Amino acid sequence: MTPESHSLTDTDDPMSGPPPGCPAHGTGPGGLRRLYGPEAQDLAGLYEKLRAEHGAVAPVLLHNDVRFWMVLGHGENLHMVSNPAIYTRDSRVWTALLDGTAGADHPLMPLIAWQPICSHAEGDEHLRLRGAVMGAMSTINPRDLRRYINHWTEQLVNKFCERGTADLVSQFAEHLPMAALCEILGMPEEYDDRLVQTTRDLLKGTDTAIASNEYVMSILMRLTLRRRAEPADDFTSYLINHPAGLTDDEVGQHLRLVLLAAYEATANLLANVLRVVLTDPGFRAQLNGGQMTVPQAVEQSLWDEPPFSAVLGYFAKQDTELGGQRIRKGDGLFLGIAPGNIDPQVRPDLKANMRGNRSHLAFGGGPHECPGQDIGRAIADTGVDALLKRLPDVQLAVEEDELRWTASISSRHLVELPVVFDPASPQDIMRRPGVNTVTRPRPDSDKAVAVPRPTLEPRPEAPESEAGTPEPVRGPSAWQRFLRWWRGY
Repeated sequence: MTPESHSLTDTDDPMSGPPPGCPAHGTGPGGLRRLYGPEAQDLAGLYEKLRAEHGAVAPVLLHNDVRFWMVLGHGENLHMVSNPAIYTRDSRVWTALLDGTAGADHPLMPLIAWQPICSHAEGDEHLRLRGAVMGAMSTINPRDLRRYINHWTEQLVNKFCERGTADLVSQFAEHLPMAALCEILGMPEEYDDRLVQTTRDLLKGTDTAIASNEYVMSILMRLTLRRRAEPADDFTSYLINHPAGLTDDEVGQHLRLVLLAAYEATANLLANVLRVVLTDPGFRAQLNGGQMTVPQAVEQSLWDEPPFSAVLGYFAKQDTELGGQRIRKGDGLFLGIAPGNIDPQVRPDLKANMRGNRSHLAFGGGPHECPGQDIGRAIADTGVDALLKRLPDVQLAVEEDELRWTASISSRHLVELPVVFDPASPQDIMRRPGVNTVTRPRPDSDKAVAVPRPTLEPRPEAPESEAGTPEPVRGPSAWQRFLRWWRGY
């Protein structure tokens, strides 16, 4: 028997097209455009070429010229993520994996390979695993989280405030999310430059991505074993002790899922919001004048420059059609977040105000919508607000067109964001707050798969004397105390 063709185009044989390198048809086999290499240096431009050539769904090539689909339309993306009966995130049905076209050494395998996590599960298993993650998420105290973010913002700013210059990417945006996430997961001692860099490298599809993945997983598995033996009030302990009964491997893989998704998304989001504040005078004026809040600015950024430009991957469980293209069983598809967010069908005017609209694709959708999006928003909202209060005169040190970007299939982020400001003295940071959790439900009362997020009351501030610091001669006014409480200090 002749094996069934798994064409990624509407033609019967994509290989019968122009030869590789034909300038009219891209540089890959069959005239398909590559999502890596020289042409992919400008992914935004490449997406628009694909949209013009193919419409809402376009055939593309991954590394090693493995064929895939890029979903460019907003509606088509929502249709894909909202129909688990047709599309799955379980890559074990991917034709390129089954026939060996995409081997175990493929650079993107750490992002594609099936893992025992909720993002790759379906049905009852998906409910069990996602329920455990959401249950552990519900134990995070938002007020303590904001306090910790404020504390780390002060720590990071203290390192460069006296110089009057800084790079807000490498010295702030890349570090604040990791510091917060290490505290949430229960491993503050693991936070360092190496963990920051290997986590970013893992998502780039580089030659070292597999080694970086092994390093990150070694840390998370040590944490899992330690918390299995010695539970504490942290996300990892609650994940382990959830009634869903996750194995050590399942716990470690879900810690990886939370760490990677929340870190990369928040690091990029922080840098993007700060870039807009520094380069758009109207944007900053609205913030300073109170016409726009930091959370609204964050939401606008999620439309214009989403932290993840595309997500690997969805896989067709049956022959179907999407965006006018014939999708075969076993074909792989990208969730095209960045191109979907600027789909002319939903955003004919890209300059239109989208701040009150949360229908962007930044956090996906459907059963696999990002469970940690509230953590990412909290880190970005609080971190940007705290930084601007600490450095109110901060200005971009170069022209906007001098800013450099780096991009991979999954994300696009600033290389650096150089700024200048009036030098200032470091602030005295009296204590290092912890991110505590709310009381865990008793096992016999936790019958639901997903634990709803409780309504949390703010915890009163401990007196200064309890922190081992002499009480000031003159305390803040009632209004100042209220502002400090509201902002999480």
